[in-house]
Amino acid sequence: MGKKRTASALPARGQEVEPEWKVENVVATVTVGIEEGKHIDLNQIARKHPDCEYNPERFPGLVMRVASPRASILVFSSGKMVVTGLRDASDAGKVANMVVARIKGAKVDVVGEPTVTIRNVVASGNLHTSIDLNEASVIMDNAVYEPEVFPGMIYRMAEPKAVFLIFSTGRIVCTGAKTKEGVGEAVAKLDTYIKELGLSGTRFGANEGGYLDD
Repeated sequence: MGKKRTASALPARGQEVEPEWKVENVVATVTVGIEEGKHIDLNQIARKHPDCEYNPERFPGLVMRVASPRASILVFSSGKMVVTGLRDASDAGKVANMVVARIKGAKVDVVGEPTVTIRNVVASGNLHTSIDLNEASVIMDNAVYEPEVFPGMIYRMAEPKAVFLIFSTGRIVCTGAKTKEGVGEAVAKLDTYIKELGLSGTRFGANEGGYLDD
């Protein structure tokens, strides 16, 4: 993607163009065990690892970053952590283990293995069709469109559970899914729903209506 558009990229008459999407961010929570009545000494970790950021007057958590797989981690004294910035949910466990190793390297005791829970998979995508959002907001259930406030329509899908931002160009943002497979299912269902309701306008080729840049 990101290449110059050519006539060959346009769909033939009657040819459907499949929706595209890619994961932009995976959010996970991590819990590590600590002895009852104790807490993780974030100051001690910050002293051991100068690349960590910790300013308790501004924010109660310590910010740690991992280069590969790239992620940012918020570490709290309770043993709770929040991991953001991942592109693949399967990397969450690896990152959690790396963080625990760094915590132990600072001579801070934790108990047992980290527990990892995927909370949100955020993806961007393109349905490759123009959409009349005014009409869509009227006939689609659980849809809100206030163009004077925000140019996209908010659509809440019940099953699979997901929330979409939908733009008139066919660009979408999907949030709320727990897995990559869940994103794919939700995008496919949205695309089918839009077509069945007759909301699709001009069908774009794979390189029209915006790119999904790598």
